[in-house]
Amino acid sequence: MKKFVLTGLLLSGIVFSGMAQTKGGGVNDAKAKTILDGVSNKFKSLKSVVANFILKVESAKNVNDSRKGTVYLKGAKYKVTLPGQEIISDNKTSWTYAKDVNEVTINNVDQSSGAMTPAKLFTNFYDKDYLYRLDGETNEKGKVLQNIELTPTDKSKNVFKVVVSVDKKNQNIARMKVFEKNGNHYTYEITSFTPNANVADAVFTFDAKKYPGVEVVDLR
Repeated sequence: MKKFVLTGLLLSGIVFSGMAQTKGGGVNDAKAKTILDGVSNKFKSLKSVVANFILKVESAKNVNDSRKGTVYLKGAKYKVTLPGQEIISDNKTSWTYAKDVNEVTINNVDQSSGAMTPAKLFTNFYDKDYLYRLDGETNEKGKVLQNIELTPTDKSKNVFKVVVSVDKKNQNIARMKVFEKNGNHYTYEITSFTPNANVADAVFTFDAKKYPGVEVVDLR
């Protein structure tokens, strides 16, 4: 299950990657849109965010795994850390580091790409790529969560449903569960959310000097 983290992360960014808008019918739930817009507007007002999360995977083959990670966000820049893995972007260049092979892969950021990033996850990605509806509220750990079910407009993709749970009081995403046609489920649970954290710009670049002997694969 080691590979699932690298292919399933960017805090849901990669699992949403490439879900282009398609022509088709469907009516969105106005209440759900109000909630999602609230999350988006709050995020856009912040200078930076540091969030800790737990990524859980339930595979179709009954193989389960769980990893703790942290995401740093500052505008369009981001850094995602997991045990043995880092994904970094300064919005011009991206670095993907794998500790087990001590290798970093470098790419240019495609500004025209429709691929999701952690920053886009908290903004209005839902308007073009999903139909959404409010699926009630639940009380969990002293919080009221508003659960929104999203279905992609592009039915050819492997992801067929996403359930986003929003903290009603704080207007933060508390949990996101991704359902794939192959039977895999990915759950991203936000365990802490620190707005306007003091995050230096250097966090969003890869410093090879800090990784002795690192092999660099430059694909730019």
